[in-house]
Amino acid sequence: MASSPAPASGLPAGHTPSAGHAAPGIPRPGELPSVHTALISVALPALAVSAEHGQLTGHGLEGVYLAGRRLLSRCVLRVAGREPLAVQGRSAGADRAVFLGVLPTAGDTGPDPGLVVERSRGADGTERITLRSAAGRPIRLPVEIALGTDLAYLGAVAAGRAGPELSASVHGTGLRWTADGGRYVAVTADPPPTDAMAAAGLLRWEIELAPGAARTIELRVRGDRTPRPGGPQGAGSGRPGGQVLAEARAEGDDPRVEEFLRTSVDDLRALLQRDPSHPPDIHLAAGVPWRCGPATAEALWAARMVLPLGTRLAVTTLRALARVQLGGQGPESGRIPGPLRDAGPYLPPRCTGIEATLAFPVVLAEARRWGLPERDLAELLPAAERCLGWLRAATGTNGFVPDPGPTGPWRAETQAHAHRAAVLGADLLDACGRPGGDAWREWAGVLRERFRAEFWLEDRSGGRPAAARVRGGRPWTQLGGWAAHLLDTGLSGGGRHAPGLLDKAGTEQLARLLGTPVLDSGWGLRSLGTKEPGHNPFGHRAGAVRVHETAVAVGGLAAAGYEREAASLLRGVLDAAEAFGHRLPEMYAGEQRTAGSLPVPHPAACRPAAVAAAAGVHLLTALAGIRPDAPDRTVALHPVRSAPLGAVRLSGLRVAEEPFAVRVSRLGLGMVEEAADGLQLGG
Repeated sequence: MASSPAPASGLPAGHTPSAGHAAPGIPRPGELPSVHTALISVALPALAVSAEHGQLTGHGLEGVYLAGRRLLSRCVLRVAGREPLAVQGRSAGADRAVFLGVLPTAGDTGPDPGLVVERSRGADGTERITLRSAAGRPIRLPVEIALGTDLAYLGAVAAGRAGPELSASVHGTGLRWTADGGRYVAVTADPPPTDAMAAAGLLRWEIELAPGAARTIELRVRGDRTPRPGGPQGAGSGRPGGQVLAEARAEGDDPRVEEFLRTSVDDLRALLQRDPSHPPDIHLAAGVPWRCGPATAEALWAARMVLPLGTRLAVTTLRALARVQLGGQGPESGRIPGPLRDAGPYLPPRCTGIEATLAFPVVLAEARRWGLPERDLAELLPAAERCLGWLRAATGTNGFVPDPGPTGPWRAETQAHAHRAAVLGADLLDACGRPGGDAWREWAGVLRERFRAEFWLEDRSGGRPAAARVRGGRPWTQLGGWAAHLLDTGLSGGGRHAPGLLDKAGTEQLARLLGTPVLDSGWGLRSLGTKEPGHNPFGHRAGAVRVHETAVAVGGLAAAGYEREAASLLRGVLDAAEAFGHRLPEMYAGEQRTAGSLPVPHPAACRPAAVAAAAGVHLLTALAGIRPDAPDRTVALHPVRSAPLGAVRLSGLRVAEEPFAVRVSRLGLGMVEEAADGLQLGG
């Protein structure tokens, strides 16, 4: 399978984070430094990785990055020859972190410090250092900041190959470093330092503070935007402007919903980046710090989950993927390239390009339901038809779609994606006056029959779906979070959900299985059940909680009427989000929840991650059960009747390109409070 270009970090395409901790020194092959305790500030293409103490020491991934290159690796503050005692480090938004430290002053008696040091660091490296005195007399403090950089790329830093620090020169009100090829970075200070020592990389001030007074030093980091050779970032890679995502808000009986949605939307905005080959188009980075390259299947899934915030992100993400779609007349024509990713302990890697190809017509069809403008639909329809053409050509003689190659295996998850693409693709073709809709519905019907015959495994407990069929027809029986995709049938006309691969009895049995402690960890859905061979609570596809899969399960279970199971998973993820400061990582350990326990971080998980942030939007809007059909000027509400979070109000959403607000009462009754003129409430 062809793979996409390497991500901005410089890591190999398709690299999957290791579950191991980063050892001191040079990491072992395939190992990534631990980032679960780092404070990561993001406003792509800028990124700052800080330890909780706030000093940038040059260890691990610490530093300020622009377009995947480390502009600043060291920024160590000393006051009166001492480093402040760190007392708190926290995120103050997606793009900023704040650190508090204290120091005693001369003449202090007892344990109470007389000086507070606050540092506020932005993703772009801008830093404000404020010293506040509580001393009872005027004090004079020597302040120095030691700076350094290696101008290394993130991939080299992660692999322990950053290289030595560069030599500095005094430049204006600060320091400047220049590497081979003319790349440079400069740090300027306001107020200007009283002394600058290039050889030591030091800036010095003499600060006088009256009792109760404060003084601030501001540092600014500026670097060139020379792209990494072969990398995705380059000219025109500045921050996206405009209103790509709506200003959604949540409020309700559970006070956490407000912060959960706000943080999710802030993280999504921080992950927005421009397509380097076509800067007007914007898509989400899959995750920070490891995957900030071209548009991926994760970016497309995230754009689908945030359709309630508008269709613009879906349009620009689809455009970016359409531009790399394979042409020609061969069997690969119409496929979107993508890297291979880990598929667990038993199956070979999956091809994310196949996933993106099958998602393309689905996202386009659902974006139309949410109010996609006709001009965008007309532009993207040919690419969707090419995706469907690839699907027909890729279908094997057994009627299933292999992944990653023509010899299989044949995964249940891939068949679910293919079936949804066929059903929603048929609706899309009909709506646009294109031929082929009836043929695709017939194709989907045949797939349903074959899937139920070949993938459903009967047993004494009521049966289960097989995860895959491998060569020779042998089933891979391990049950995990992947099965949630069988419930994700997609949004069809009139606010209905499309038919799925399972019949009513199979859906009921799967809902029961997803609600058992084997899969529901209490913090979310495990990617592999605890009783399955090869289970590893830290395994990406072997037992960790993958937030995207849990959100898919909640939406699918709620739509199918299995509210108890949906509510349990929803509460678990919301509790986990609170423990993570409402910024969910892409995955965390699938350890069983016990009284007083907290979710266990995965040491190398991306945080923020596109699908995890988008899951926050998806989970809350699933409570309201919003099912629009903008072309027919209707919207249906199917709220979760059990109201697991009590009353909830969502505002600032978008349906038919207009503001939309909905309230769900404590009795589970839904009411539209704001909508586009002429939009009728359906059944």
